[in-house]
Amino acid sequence: MLHSRFLRVVVLPALLLLLAGLGLGCYYETNDDVSITLLLQGSTAAAPVTDLHLYFHGLARLLAALYQHWPTLPWYGLLLYALLYLATVLSFAVLDKLLRGRLPGPRITVVLVVFFALAWLEHGLWFNYVRVPVLLAGTALLLAAQRPTRRRILALALLSLLLAWLIRPSAALLGVAAAGPGALWLAGRRGASLVGGALALLLLANGGLLLLRTPAGATYRTLDVLKSNLNDYELYRPVPATPADSLGLQAVAHWALGDSTLVNAGLFRRATRLEAGYFLTQVAPHKALAALSLLGRDYFALLVLLTVGGLLVARSRRYPQRRRFWLTQLFFGALLAGLAVGLKLPPRLGMPLFSLWTMTTLIYFLRDTRRPLPRLSPVFFGTLALLLIAYAFKTVHRRQVLGREQARGLAVLGPAQAATQRGAVLVTAGLEAAFKSQSPFQVLQFAPHSVLCLTGWPTLDPSQPALRARLTGTRAQAPALARLAGQPTTQWWLAPEAVPWLTAYLVGASYQVRLQPPAASLPTAPDLPQPFGVGVARMK
Repeated sequence: MLHSRFLRVVVLPALLLLLAGLGLGCYYETNDDVSITLLLQGSTAAAPVTDLHLYFHGLARLLAALYQHWPTLPWYGLLLYALLYLATVLSFAVLDKLLRGRLPGPRITVVLVVFFALAWLEHGLWFNYVRVPVLLAGTALLLAAQRPTRRRILALALLSLLLAWLIRPSAALLGVAAAGPGALWLAGRRGASLVGGALALLLLANGGLLLLRTPAGATYRTLDVLKSNLNDYELYRPVPATPADSLGLQAVAHWALGDSTLVNAGLFRRATRLEAGYFLTQVAPHKALAALSLLGRDYFALLVLLTVGGLLVARSRRYPQRRRFWLTQLFFGALLAGLAVGLKLPPRLGMPLFSLWTMTTLIYFLRDTRRPLPRLSPVFFGTLALLLIAYAFKTVHRRQVLGREQARGLAVLGPAQAATQRGAVLVTAGLEAAFKSQSPFQVLQFAPHSVLCLTGWPTLDPSQPALRARLTGTRAQAPALARLAGQPTTQWWLAPEAVPWLTAYLVGASYQVRLQPPAASLPTAPDLPQPFGVGVARMK
């Protein structure tokens, strides 16, 4: 019995993740992960970055050291997929114990495989580092609530919670909050104590982090929040009053955040405004409609199954604590709506929340071992089969789209890497678009401190002034670009949409700009960078 349980809980998750990766591939959802990796390697910084300030606390130093000693191995992907595997094991352990003794082993295996196919497969296929702390913190809390008297389990849950916090503190908090209802179903008052203790521990750690932050880190965190409120969440309305502020807002819109004289906290105070009426009437409805469309497109399978669960409870009074069940559904609905309208709900948050919502619903139906399992009609199994088929088609289509995006990105990244290995310094705008859909297990080999990015969130990282100083002798961005333009080893790789902004920025800094379009374009998408000839000189 123990052997079969080990196979289901420990071996089966590894096999499923491996088969999914070999059959479908693994792709990054956004440019974030490659951007982080290049900072850790020191390709887009003066030296390997050991403090990312907002995430990977402590882990950044470890990863940077690993990349220095064994640069060809995908340490970032290996670490995060190992933690994704751990979260998968924790989820299977919770479900396996709920089903054990109520179904024979082969049927439990089938349930776990179906759960993985509908509620977990996306996490490995369409990867982003934010998924890991949400899932790891949530499943750790559920495991601890299910086995609250076992010290080894509590130690494992605490370690998992700590790792989730180290990766992304806010995501760990979200995972604990999403798993809270399931913990209450599993352990009652003790579950409530576990939830409260986990939240208190994470908040205490956050407080310690705030006390220990450096001035550069504090400025970085402040500007990161401000640019997210404008670009990501659309909470602020742009109201520039001067040409300089208009240029600054254009820079923020292009994620060109590297010039602190242009993009700073004062810019957001002067040129943006939080207007509740405007947000509620103009922005919120648009975000709500977009979120509803995405919910139907990306999560239709789990939405149907959650609806079936609601119908079972509504049609029968045999289920206890029905009011709490509906409050739980309302909680998840409000959580998703609040994120979608107030902030944003990308797949890297949406699917982990739906995974934990599905687990919570299963816990409700399965937690009382004295009650028989719900009787499911042939219609249910027919619906489940149709959902599996439809989701399989959707997944295959997504894999095709991601594969094409990966190939388009590599068409730029391949020549760009080769140029740096020959001694070139790349000044790039829009290169981050090529990072999307790349593989977590493929290491990009840019030369050390050879890429100066003008766009993307890493331009806000405190490491960038030091990179400009190393390349040109000055930390200021505009003078650094002028000096780079005069160096024969500099290559400018610019996305067409970034060219007007770059011209306006340098002109605003009192420089003349001469741009020579590429003689022969690379076979890439029109939004990806091309090599340009750039001349920059002081205005007379």
